[in-house]
Amino acid sequence: MSSHHIVRDTQEPALIIANGQSCSAELLNQLLEWNPIVMVLDGALPRVLELGIKIDIVLGDFDRNHHPEAYLAHQQPVEIIHTPDQDKTDLEKGIDLLLSRNHKAINIVWATGLRADHTFNNLSNLVRYVGKANLVMYDDYSKVYVLPKQFDKWFAAGTPISLIPIGKVDGVTTSGLKYNLQDDTLEIGIRSGSSNESATDGTVFIKHTHGHLLMMECRD
Repeated sequence: MSSHHIVRDTQEPALIIANGQSCSAELLNQLLEWNPIVMVLDGALPRVLELGIKIDIVLGDFDRNHHPEAYLAHQQPVEIIHTPDQDKTDLEKGIDLLLSRNHKAINIVWATGLRADHTFNNLSNLVRYVGKANLVMYDDYSKVYVLPKQFDKWFAAGTPISLIPIGKVDGVTTSGLKYNLQDDTLEIGIRSGSSNESATDGTVFIKHTHGHLLMMECRD
């Protein structure tokens, strides 16, 4: 695993390693290569240190009674931030801190899997910060982010794509997908746009008029 970072710049994405299911070494190394600032949420600290990753910030309420100073003696310099506020999750507090330091692009990993309530809340957090930060959540099977009102991107034929509404999303129109939508409404618990795929090698267009729509670029 990566043990150091060469570039330190708020223009580059920061990386938050949360405390969900671990991802593959391949994905983690890719993210470490392009994310010069690495924040670890306190619950994941022992697992991250086992991988030999150089950490810049450890953040959390430290409610599991471990002492990060003892874990991090060999990692100095590293910033340890105690955030006991129980009104927000550690992930929210981590995003807030990075925003306060002018990081507008934030990648998140280890935020899905394990407890379903944590996964759902973490995905919902992507919407909470719309307009404040460019958040992208990764795991071994998905890349998830909030779509702007109009979006286009080139995909290889057969790329699995799911459009997941957070709440109700109106005016959803797509082209370039196997199953296209025309001024449709998607609503969580009622109708989603899951398990679609790009029809051919080419550009997929997606637009919507109201609401928040998650893009999930998936792989099996």
